[in-house]
Amino acid sequence: MPAVPPDFFPYAVAGLFGSIIGSFLNVCIYRLPRHESIVWPSSRCPACGKQIAPYDNIPILSFLWLRGRCRACRAPISLRYPLVEAANGIGYAAIVWRFGLDWPSLAYAALFSALLVVTFIDLDHQIIPDRITLPGIPLGILCAAAVLPIGIVDSLLGVLLGGGLLWFMAWLSPYLFGKEGMGGGDIKLLAMVGAFLGWEPVLLTVLVGASVGALTGLSLIALKRLRRDQYLPFGPFLALGAVVAMFFFHELKIWYLGFLVP
Repeated sequence: MPAVPPDFFPYAVAGLFGSIIGSFLNVCIYRLPRHESIVWPSSRCPACGKQIAPYDNIPILSFLWLRGRCRACRAPISLRYPLVEAANGIGYAAIVWRFGLDWPSLAYAALFSALLVVTFIDLDHQIIPDRITLPGIPLGILCAAAVLPIGIVDSLLGVLLGGGLLWFMAWLSPYLFGKEGMGGGDIKLLAMVGAFLGWEPVLLTVLVGASVGALTGLSLIALKRLRRDQYLPFGPFLALGAVVAMFFFHELKIWYLGFLVP
């Protein structure tokens, strides 16, 4: 049997660590909108309230072993739990692949996990908790000053542009469309993204988020799954745009400049 290439192990370790953190993210996704502690009590079945044993709380594997049901009451467990764990594990492995085993990867991993939590909370409750974004802004500035390649000035500009851009759009929406177009949570989310990534990637974040969001909204309306006056959460699309900007901003910038100046 051929040996596993040594270069595989950092990604495997990052993926395993990410899936473990993903298990904690599931706790945050469930409890933060309900204003519950994310530390105490320990994980319990939402259906019967039975405490989940450590051997039933192994990321991804426990879900497969239990066949997606609580051991005590046999109530179905949402597929979202292993999906969040797997997504965070894949995200961490991709960050190590893209940025290496270095301090910036820790900062990007923190941002990625925050975006994952924001996505699912906004999808379920149409809110973006301040308990994620408000601490995330100074954390991003601190990381920019200490380990990230953008530097503190770029980070501060990212906060101002990210928050200011969406604030201006929110202020303008009632005049253009007769209703509010952006929530305060979206503004603080983009300010957090700007703190970690800088001002230029903020523009790409908005471009990708708005484009994918508009395409999704129009498709759902055409399929009669969404009414024209119905609210579509924007946070998940901003999160997607932020991930694209985090991984591919420099390549996309070079492509764009080359497209403008052949």
